[in-house]
Amino acid sequence: MSQFDHEAFWSARYRDSGDDYLFGTAPNRFLAGQAERFGAGMQVLTVADGEGRNAVWLAEQGCAVTATEISPVALEKAARLARGRHVAVDFVQADILNWDWPVEAYDAVVGIFIQFATPAERPRQVAGMQQATKPGGLVLLHGYTPKQLEYRTGGPSAVENLYTATMLRELFAGWEILELREHEDEIAEGTAHAGRSALIDLVARKPA
Repeated sequence: MSQFDHEAFWSARYRDSGDDYLFGTAPNRFLAGQAERFGAGMQVLTVADGEGRNAVWLAEQGCAVTATEISPVALEKAARLARGRHVAVDFVQADILNWDWPVEAYDAVVGIFIQFATPAERPRQVAGMQQATKPGGLVLLHGYTPKQLEYRTGGPSAVENLYTATMLRELFAGWEILELREHEDEIAEGTAHAGRSALIDLVARKPA
């Protein structure tokens, strides 16, 4: 196969975890730490949201959440999680590298550990997230830095897929950078993200 099959890859991973949630059911710690930025009635898009842990948490904050995910296996588990937590999320099966992104539709767009895009694909992915954000709205990104390859506790094995502060500043040139931090922490997110990790956080505001 000449082009990597993201749907088959992720469906296999989510299927192999059975009834368990590969990355757990609690929200990502960075996202949960941004709780004050979210509130009732906000329109929020979560990108490549997997089994729904972050979308469900955002819905619990009162947000109107749309969650994209390429794997139908993950979407089934996400829907189950939302039902169990008694919240509504609009789950959409979508390949975000080949998706007709909405235009200025969301108050916030969230991407947590979405570093499967190659350097050639990344600008298109980020441009889609930026396009979907309303003027004055936020993009929140959380991922790994190149130092993560020393820890090997999660994330891609290709250094070119990882974020640096310089890279994110360039991608969000013209936006207001509210937070940009590289740091290390112990994380425990299911079986897939566990242990010492080299992380980076971004919160950027689109010009009004």
